[in-house]
Amino acid sequence: MIKPCALQEGNRAAVIAPAGPPEQEHLKQGIRVLEDMGLEVVIGKHVYDGEDSDEKRLSDIHEAFCDPSIKAVFCANGGAGSAKLAPMIDYEIIQKNPKIFWGYSDITYLLHAIHNFSDMVTFHGPMVSSDLNDEQRSTETESSILPLLTGESYIYDSHKSPLMTLSHGTGEGRLVGGNLTLLTNGMGTPFQVNTKGAILLIEDVAEPAFRIDAMLTHLKQAGVFESVKGVILGHFQDDPEEYEKIKEVLKDFFSDAPYPVVENFYIGHCNPNYGVPLGVQAKLTTSPPQLIIESGVV
Repeated sequence: MIKPCALQEGNRAAVIAPAGPPEQEHLKQGIRVLEDMGLEVVIGKHVYDGEDSDEKRLSDIHEAFCDPSIKAVFCANGGAGSAKLAPMIDYEIIQKNPKIFWGYSDITYLLHAIHNFSDMVTFHGPMVSSDLNDEQRSTETESSILPLLTGESYIYDSHKSPLMTLSHGTGEGRLVGGNLTLLTNGMGTPFQVNTKGAILLIEDVAEPAFRIDAMLTHLKQAGVFESVKGVILGHFQDDPEEYEKIKEVLKDFFSDAPYPVVENFYIGHCNPNYGVPLGVQAKLTTSPPQLIIESGVV
């Protein structure tokens, strides 16, 4: 798996919107965060053009990767439509010009499309408009971007959130995954997640318990869990009552898992939202519950 180079102060970073246009003021606020980290931010030409402009959104991806002065590509927000771009991307451009590609939610589809066809590490992390604006931003969320500059490995333990074990054990493998809905949508396509020998991350938002159960069942019947080495569960629901139902679904589904399963990672649609590299080696333990991830940059 190809790792992009770590960022340095003064590097240029592109902000694009493959999943639809961001709220303008929120984007400005998030860009200031990146600038305060020492980055020079370049906004894609078509960030505000709307969800129906597939070719324009695609061109922003290609231009960002073709420009040798740009060292990172941050997605502005989630939304819809990333899957439509996946077959249109020139993955050879990405492979020949590896750089940080960062996002989550609907961007999950592109994170694994890039894995499959460019063999490049990608990053599941907080987005510029939706997570780094003045209302949502937290110190923890912001600090999870810093390993892109320092090259440090990632350690996630109960100091970050109260981790709970659903199935005990130790597992090592590539970290893959992301939004459950997008992972399910990708099944049967050339862009589906490869979980063989992997630690699988799953998170979602605003989906009721019965939908979570249905999607997990879909993945199980598709063989996704047959060769995983571990599962980490992020956040799933803002409504406390529904979240309790989801926790029961997760407990029942993973209770007999022959691999470690740990829940309550603040990764995904939550605050704080910790960013992590995908495609790199990780180790999941349950005594104590802890996830160690190697650096995503060189």
